[in-house]
Amino acid sequence: MTGRSFAVGGHLELCLATPSAPACEQIPNGDPVMSPISMTSVARKMFAWIFVAALHGVSLAVVLGDGGVARAQETPVAPGDLKQLSLEQLGDVEVVSKSKSPEQIWKTAAAIYVITQEDIRRSGATTIPEALRLAPGVEVARVDGNKWSIGIRGFGSRLARSVLVLMDGRSVYTPLLAGTYWEVQDTVMEDIDRIEVIRGPGGTVWGPNAVNGVINIITKNSKDTQGMLVAAGGGNEEQGFSTVRIGATAPNGLSYKVYAKEFNRSAEDHPDDDRYDHWKAAQGGFRVDWVKNQRDSFTLQGDLYDERAGEEVSTSTYSPPANFTLVGNEVLSGGNLLGQWTRTFDADDSIQLKVYYDRTNRYEPNFNDIRNTGDFDFLERFHWGARHHFSWGLGANVSSGRQPEVFSGLYFSPNERTDQIYSAFLQDSISLVENRLTLEVGTKIIKTNYTDAQAEPSGRLLWTPTATQTLWLAVTRALRTPSDAERDFFLSSLIGSYTPPGQTTSIPFFARFGANPNFESEKLNGYELGYRRLLGRDVYVDVAGFFNQYYDLFSEDIIGAPYTESTPAPTHELLPAEFGNGLQGTTAGGEIGPEWRPTSFWRLRGSYSFLHMAIRKGPNSLDVEPPSQVSGASPQHQLLAQSSFDLPKRIKLDLAFRYENSLPAYAVKAYSTGDARLAWRLGRHWEISAVGENLLQPDHVEFPSDAGPNVAIKRSAYLKILWTSKEN
Repeated sequence: MTGRSFAVGGHLELCLATPSAPACEQIPNGDPVMSPISMTSVARKMFAWIFVAALHGVSLAVVLGDGGVARAQETPVAPGDLKQLSLEQLGDVEVVSKSKSPEQIWKTAAAIYVITQEDIRRSGATTIPEALRLAPGVEVARVDGNKWSIGIRGFGSRLARSVLVLMDGRSVYTPLLAGTYWEVQDTVMEDIDRIEVIRGPGGTVWGPNAVNGVINIITKNSKDTQGMLVAAGGGNEEQGFSTVRIGATAPNGLSYKVYAKEFNRSAEDHPDDDRYDHWKAAQGGFRVDWVKNQRDSFTLQGDLYDERAGEEVSTSTYSPPANFTLVGNEVLSGGNLLGQWTRTFDADDSIQLKVYYDRTNRYEPNFNDIRNTGDFDFLERFHWGARHHFSWGLGANVSSGRQPEVFSGLYFSPNERTDQIYSAFLQDSISLVENRLTLEVGTKIIKTNYTDAQAEPSGRLLWTPTATQTLWLAVTRALRTPSDAERDFFLSSLIGSYTPPGQTTSIPFFARFGANPNFESEKLNGYELGYRRLLGRDVYVDVAGFFNQYYDLFSEDIIGAPYTESTPAPTHELLPAEFGNGLQGTTAGGEIGPEWRPTSFWRLRGSYSFLHMAIRKGPNSLDVEPPSQVSGASPQHQLLAQSSFDLPKRIKLDLAFRYENSLPAYAVKAYSTGDARLAWRLGRHWEISAVGENLLQPDHVEFPSDAGPNVAIKRSAYLKILWTSKEN
């Protein structure tokens, strides 16, 4: 018996098949796509040599750095001003994702990387997942034209179930199938202030599902988006896009902005010419910020979206018994509303209250999800004496979902339920030696509708021998709580036919994964060590290593012998199975992210990530898939080299080279590719840019597709025109 891919809206690979399984029936789709842009072999070689030289330059700078320590900036750099900063200033940038408290990167005991607005702009990224390629240790692989597999330090998957994703502190994790729907996480790319990426567990502060990392997308305060912005462009893949944003101020400290955007993207390359993965969307929203006085500030923001994203999925039905490959559109719409109040007592003591509501309408070819989510979060930070800085908070998340049955082989029971997560956390940052040695200890207690109270403790030690040198270590525990997919989900798949003893007529043979009311939380014990340093004024290096132990990981278990079943009709043979906690294992590896600025107009950056995964079956495990299917979904080696030039006449040139190791479990080959962006600033208001992506080959596969042949990501280019009423 061999494994076969089966998708739930393109999310879970959960069915079995035999070589005798009947061929799938396919619904054709003839969405056309434009021909890829050509590139000569000479240009490809020149492009590759540039980036090899750039990478060697970065490595040499790290080795030959003079070891001198530059003076740190006395005043921290404010968020929202992350443009053209020196390496000293970048180390002083305040981040909030590690502890929910503003702290400088130099004083952060975690593997954190900040993708700034300038980084996003100069990369040419048009989506948040593409921007995440800039962070070391983050695995970004395109599945097709509108889906991504994303992971941090392993466990890459369509929904990134071990990574917690936040938009301005608002969790976008879905409790239905566990993870993040990346295709509906969007905003004006120019309005993103920064993306803070934590590699490693963050459960003590953020709670469940922050197992392998936290991604926090933070947008600009409306006071930083004044005036008008208009952007438009298009190309062979980005067939057309446009954005309009208007911001203004009102009396008494009030500022606001409104925006609207839309895009239309073509399908990628398909060996069978079944180009189903086209994508178009429209989105609008607003943000209001009010500074009432020196103590109180308020934020109110919201978004509405409507999308059509083509996909191809497999499903099975009992009557008539058959496997189908369905081609159709995800019809996606929804909106959210977030309100926040902050009262500041002094620079480090404050209270914060945040509430939000989210509505999701998801209609896919093989299942639906209509969901309403409400969230409450309270946080207080205060000092106790000269050495203790406490943070504590309370949270509640209630998500009510409805999943009407679309196909008989796939359903939730009950098909309406309410998921609940309640949490409380306490953390103490203890100054052992002032400005030199700090110990952070804390824990989060969580309770869900599926689990009893569970703890996520952590301890972190931070040593800063100089103002621009940091050594840190951490020991943490994190949990991925059960989702509806494990506790209330039923999935059947036709895997062949069976002839009962003494009979001559065969009957259909199905495998059914049933709901497991005893599914437990996945567990992680993590150990990390990191070092960051500024060498002179021109070279910066950040190194982190980790070792993680995993227990009770998701598995697909056969729980009994086949038997004959007559309901639902027709009579069929059934192999019983369920989702269990049968896998365990370890991961180990590390990342290095150097940066060198040899001149005022030239910036070189690079990163290398190494990952070793050893996943195995636990005692008495009945998992039907080999553990290599889990470990083989993430690349062992990743390499990124970037070279940025500020040329005369206000011209900017950015080049990027990427290497991704193979995914042996899915027969996805290793690949290397490059991107380029050339931008020309005309006066104070206009910018014209040309962007080329995946330039080193016509196309390449990055991740296995949900159904049918693997989709190849094609070479593409687009032209963009940007106008701002104020210099941006």
